[in-house]
Amino acid sequence: MSSSAAGALARTVRLLHRCEDGVLAVLLGSMVLLAPAQIVLRNFFGTSLSWGDPLLRMLVLWVGLLGALAATRGDRQIRVDALSRALPPRARLAARVTTQLFASFVAGLVAWVALRLMLSEFAYGSSAFAGVPAWLCQAVIPFAFGGIALRQLVQLAEELRGASAPGADGP
Repeated sequence: MSSSAAGALARTVRLLHRCEDGVLAVLLGSMVLLAPAQIVLRNFFGTSLSWGDPLLRMLVLWVGLLGALAATRGDRQIRVDALSRALPPRARLAARVTTQLFASFVAGLVAWVALRLMLSEFAYGSSAFAGVPAWLCQAVIPFAFGGIALRQLVQLAEELRGASAPGADGP
């Protein structure tokens, strides 16, 4: 890849990461505002927003899944790797390849099943709350898990490229 193409790709990736962070900030900010508003409305005015609680539940789902996607961005997802630290470099790389492939496969499978569910909800036309289509609320599931699967594969490719570089001893 030429240096200009690599630079353009890096800028695009940074822009996508900023957009991802922005969406997370807006969703989290909405939760921070809506939850106390519901409490105040209930405790002091004896009412609430009928769509507030279902929206909060949906926002928790979105923040959780988009947060998991963001965590995979910098390879910061939760991992149990105590055993891999004791392995020699080649075995550590083999363990990493195996776990990255498995994680990508599972995330891709979840994305595929969630996409089928979302399309089924779209065809059925069900509503989640306040006229919001259920498929729209569920759209984050295949998106996030598909993104996680893709990021796992990209990280694996980068790691393998680094391990095959001249003078590389492995991870």
